[in-house]
This record gives sequence, C-alpha cells and structure tokens, in this order.
Amino acid sequence: MAKHSEKNARIKRDYFRYRREAQRSDEKSIDVVARALTRFEESTRHKDFATFNREQAVAFKRRLGEDVSKATAHTTLSALKSFFHWLAGQPGFRSKLTYADANYFNLSDKEVRIARASLPKAFPSLEQVNHVLATMPAITAIEKRDRALIACAILTGARDGALRSLRLKHVNIAEQRIDQDAREVDTKNSKTFSTWFFPVGGDALAILTDWCTFLRSELHRGDGDALFPATAVAPDRDSLFAPAGLRAEGWRSTGPVRLAYQRAFSSAGLPYFKPHSLRDTLAQLGERICPTVEAFKAWSQNLGHSGVLTTLTSYGTVAPHRQAELIRSLGTAKPATPDGQELARAIATIQRLAPKSAELPAD
Repeated sequence: MAKHSEKNARIKRDYFRYRREAQRSDEKSIDVVARALTRFEESTRHKDFATFNREQAVAFKRRLGEDVSKATAHTTLSALKSFFHWLAGQPGFRSKLTYADANYFNLSDKEVRIARASLPKAFPSLEQVNHVLATMPAITAIEKRDRALIACAILTGARDGALRSLRLKHVNIAEQRIDQDAREVDTKNSKTFSTWFFPVGGDALAILTDWCTFLRSELHRGDGDALFPATAVAPDRDSLFAPAGLRAEGWRSTGPVRLAYQRAFSSAGLPYFKPHSLRDTLAQLGERICPTVEAFKAWSQNLGHSGVLTTLTSYGTVAPHRQAELIRSLGTAKPATPDGQELARAIATIQRLAPKSAELPAD
C-alpha cells in the first residue's frame, strides 16, 4: 500500500490555500488541520479521499477515542468535519460525498462537554506580581531587562508574542501607553490597538520608565530598537559561550520570555506562572475595581478585546476561594437590589456595548 496519495496531496494543498486565503486562518490553525488529515489518512492506509464513506469516519472516531484525550479528539474531529464538508462541494467529489457525511465526525454531546471542560486556571495575584518585581535583582543589563519585562506585562497585559516584538517607539511613557501596531508587533489575530497602563500600583511604572531611560541614555538605543533586546553571547575566558550584554534586536521566539518568567517567580519563592496568566490577573482586578459596566468595557478594550463578553467568559472566572467568600457573604448581606433591576440594567448595558454578533453565554 502506498505511503501517500498524490491525489490527496493535491486536494490538501487546495484546502490549505482555501483556509489561508479565503478563511484567513493562521498557520497554526492550518497545522492543526494538517495533523488531523495525516491521522485520518494513516487510519485508512492512505486511500483516496474520493473513496470516503461513513464507516471510515465512525471507525476512525472509535480508534481516536482510545488513543487521545477527549479534547484532542474533539479538535481533530472538528478539523476533519470542516475539511470533508468543504470537499463535498468540490468538482469531482460532489457525486461521491454529501455534506451530511461530514457529520459522522461529530462526538456525542456528553463527549463534547467533557472535551470543553476546564479546571480553574492558575494565575498570580497582583500582590504576588508586585512582590516578584520588588525582589528581582536589577544589577546587570540582563536583570534590568527581565524585571522591566514583567513590569510591562502587568502594566499592559501584553501577550508574550507582543512583548518580544515591541520596540522603543511603541512605548509612550508621557501618556503611559503602548501602541501594539500589528505591522510590527506580533499581536493576536494581527490586531492593532493601544493600551494605557493599568493602575496596578507597586513599582511597575517606575521600573518600565527607568528601563526606557536606560536603553536610550546608557545603551544609546533608538526608536526602532527592541524594547526587550535579546541576550548577546560571546566566548568567555574558558572559550565557552556566555551572556555578554544585550543585542539591539529582540528575541525571535517567545521561549526566552517564558524563561524570564520562570527565573523571576522562582527567585521570589513562587511557583511558575505562564506569561499569559497575568492577563487573568488584570481581568479579575478590573472586575473588582471598575465601578460601572462602561468602565469595565474600557478595561476590556485595554486588554485588546473587541467585546466585553470575551473578558468575562475567557478571563472572568471567579477564583474558587473568592467564589466561596462571595456565596457565604450573600447569606448575611442585605440585598441592595431586591427586585433585580440593577442586574437587569447591567446585563442590558453589556449587550448594548458588546458587538451585535455577540450573545450572552447560555447556562
């Protein structure tokens, strides 16, 4: 049996082009589809897609469920469902496939719920982040950079891709703002937006301000240079490569960002938190201090979200210990709005401020 099918390879190239050009999918999404198709072809011993039948989908789904987690199975099967739905409309396949055939890649409702289930995400408290900044060493240029990296992250909620690609010109200390210009900054979905520094207290603002001054005054860096330069390496006295200051260019990947986080939290005696977790820290800070729904909408936009519901549903989960505190307090607190009118007004305001296509999530 052939290890691959030329016909399948051609149709996959067409589909990847369709995803890239027509559906504007990024390369990571296309890679997920490619892996799913490889799994399926291996299960059918690389039979042509034109010979597809429903029993192939059922058998593949059964074997997949024995080999991988429900979440991986759901991702794989969803990719295959989309592919075969598209394939059913292509010339040469319309007489062989129906759109309904793709539905045989569906998991049961119970399995989908299991696949989508998630435990509460771990993220640091604002007090922990400020403690990290207060305890981080800042003698060498590399140490100063790492401390400024954490400070910028908690001030702006910037993702690791954005942090590694920011340049000095994107920081406006006078207005306490960074401009995440997607033409130069690696933002999610290539979105351009500005972020004003969040009111997080502590030393974060002073640290980032001092860092920008250090780059310009001490290292003579200009607007086009990296805000967080990569570490330069050079042979030491033992002819071994060792850190030797900072380059003008930034990091090429997000790996060094994560390593800087690991060093920072470890030195403070805290467990490692992923760079993205600071966005959860900021989202829940906003829930606590924003006095109105409109203020929380501004907070949400500051995180780069188009709709406030993204912040509430993706980042707004109440931590278990806080959930317990709130529920217990409800038994003794006097209800401020016994008729629920304030809550109704708040929901109506959220719906008005959110994009028209967005809906409040169902129970």
